[in-house]
Amino acid sequence: MRPVCSRCHLPLPACLCAWVRPIANRLPLLVLQHPQEAAQAKGSLRLLGLSLSACRVQVGDSFDPAALTAWLGPPGSSLLLYPDAPGAPPRPADALPQPAQLVLLDGTWRQARALLRRHPALQALPRWALPAVAPSRYRIRRAQQPAQRSTLEAACTALGQLEDRPAHYAPLLAAFSGWVDAVAARAEAGCGG
Repeated sequence: MRPVCSRCHLPLPACLCAWVRPIANRLPLLVLQHPQEAAQAKGSLRLLGLSLSACRVQVGDSFDPAALTAWLGPPGSSLLLYPDAPGAPPRPADALPQPAQLVLLDGTWRQARALLRRHPALQALPRWALPAVAPSRYRIRRAQQPAQRSTLEAACTALGQLEDRPAHYAPLLAAFSGWVDAVAARAEAGCGG
């Protein structure tokens, strides 16, 4: 077995701890991660979770309804970052009710849709889709559509807009770009990881 970093749990050559940027987020983040995504070395949630002060991750594909209800809190307190029905007009962040928590689904779009379908409590949450944003920096994984973002990019953009301080998350987005470049360089050099 290759030596593994005790903090990020990646093999030492792929350790991302140098890219962690401690950020105090005002709006807590709950991320429900599909188990297959948890094993993905190129996933952005690991860096996000190590950087944000208020980020809770629950891994699974079928959560206990009572546990999920407890994590989501009272009705109206959580906002799901997920596209509305096709054709629904995007809503600006200042037109939303102020949530007590932002909820993200981490996985491929197929996995995220499956998580949403399996959990009526998630379906009942108010949803918000990011408005048009800058191009994704996540060139190490393929997106199905140009507007799709990594979990880290989506979380930083959403938190920046909901907290009305997008510049607060710029250091983490810049670190993410550096990490993506490092992963891409290792892949091009044939080092993997």
